[in-house]
Amino acid sequence: MRAAIYRGPGEITVEEVPRPEIESPTDAIVRVTHTAVCGSDLWFYRGQSDREEGSRVGHEPMGIVEEVGDDVRSVEPGDRVFAPFVISCGRCEFCRKGLHTSCVNGDSWGGDNGGGQGEYVRATEADGTLVRVPDRHADDEDTLEAILPLTDVMGTGHHAAVSAGVGEGDTCIVVGDGAVGLCGVLAARRLGAERIIAMGHHEDRLELAESFGATETVAARGQDAVDAADDLTNGGANHVLECVGAASAMETAIDVCRPGGTVGYVGVPHGVDDSGLDVFSLFGDNIALNGGVAPVRAYADDLLNDVLQGTLDPSPIFTKTVDLDGVPEGYRAMDEREAIKVLVKL
Repeated sequence: MRAAIYRGPGEITVEEVPRPEIESPTDAIVRVTHTAVCGSDLWFYRGQSDREEGSRVGHEPMGIVEEVGDDVRSVEPGDRVFAPFVISCGRCEFCRKGLHTSCVNGDSWGGDNGGGQGEYVRATEADGTLVRVPDRHADDEDTLEAILPLTDVMGTGHHAAVSAGVGEGDTCIVVGDGAVGLCGVLAARRLGAERIIAMGHHEDRLELAESFGATETVAARGQDAVDAADDLTNGGANHVLECVGAASAMETAIDVCRPGGTVGYVGVPHGVDDSGLDVFSLFGDNIALNGGVAPVRAYADDLLNDVLQGTLDPSPIFTKTVDLDGVPEGYRAMDEREAIKVLVKL
């Protein structure tokens, strides 16, 4: 089969690799039809995080089940499925309490499992991981493109909103105008927020945020952004979604959080270890910090129901579409901010 391979900073290739096979009774093989390039992929692409050269990449697969192990009960060959960005068993202590990203039997999509940006993947815990798309929607391209963000960014944005405690009638601030931040706006609207203030650096993305439900936007940097958000909220919001992961974004999120409020953070932390986190600001204003890597499998079924009912559509985050050979171009486009998120159709 063919799959995208990391060959060093700034270099993604598409190469022939061994196709995954059933190795355990809990396995399923999925032929990938749709996948995506993630903003978190850019950290290794830019050389800002470590990754083994020659490794397979990608973690947002959707496709058709080709083969299942003897113990698999939830899906069968021919089913349309999508999967969260990590594999989870669904039966361990952590999966049972909705923390699938801490699954004791968890696994990734890389290595011998195929890589999410490739033609086939193996789900080593098929029953706990794969989410079946009802047959009546299985070949509806518009619906499938609306479902695909549930593999990662929609669930991650939702986790930010849930972690920040967003509820009916609330005012919240979303820090970040990438795919996760935009999905955070959708999630806040879904949870009933009355005011949603989207903060970012790109006017076109903030326009999309408004179409997703943001009531106000802030296009500024540094202290200017903090001052603008404070002016809009009379001193900050009780619920803040940090959807970037950079130290500066975390600092902004804390600065715009109202005393006694909560910052829900889901951005993969980069730079925070080097610069340190201003814990004193959290302490002094009794600000809670809640969140982490999103257990998107815990949210997948509810979010899928909304997509299928037509009340949730995150697909506009895909602003560029490529085939498998176009994956290197997809990375370049996202790296240079020419695309919010790249859809890959195989």
